[in-house]
Amino acid sequence: MSNPDGIPQPRHGLRGYITARPILGNRVPQHVQNLVIRDYAQRHGLTFKLSATEYAMPHCFMILEGVLQELPGLEGIIAYSLFMLPPRARERRALYRRILDGGGVLHCAVEGLVLRGEADIGRFEDIWLVQQAIDRSSAGPAVRDWHRNAAPAGPQL
Repeated sequence: MSNPDGIPQPRHGLRGYITARPILGNRVPQHVQNLVIRDYAQRHGLTFKLSATEYAMPHCFMILEGVLQELPGLEGIIAYSLFMLPPRARERRALYRRILDGGGVLHCAVEGLVLRGEADIGRFEDIWLVQQAIDRSSAGPAVRDWHRNAAPAGPQL
């Protein structure tokens, strides 16, 4: 971003990005998403700017588009989760490209991922492929609900 004299202005902070939609079939309250992002930013020494909240309509990314328009003045974006990004690989790759070409970074707080360069795209997409394989498998519900059986039982009486 430049001022009227053509002098580049410094980028400052990372815009949070949260959603009103379910993520992997689970609803996460918006205040919880913001707490996770704020904690992530604090632990990594990042300047967190207030979050933009995506609309609840499926396949709507109007708010994300607005955040991308802000990118020239931002260091990047901190999304609550990788799995709130567009579900189609082509659209995600175009998003990654816009962020990188715009000189920004993308953090995904829940997964602890950072997109800083080309090499990171493959890692992001590999994680998507694993999740899609889990969703398609008959074990999908069992894997998603593993926590119900993972907690050790209380003391035996």
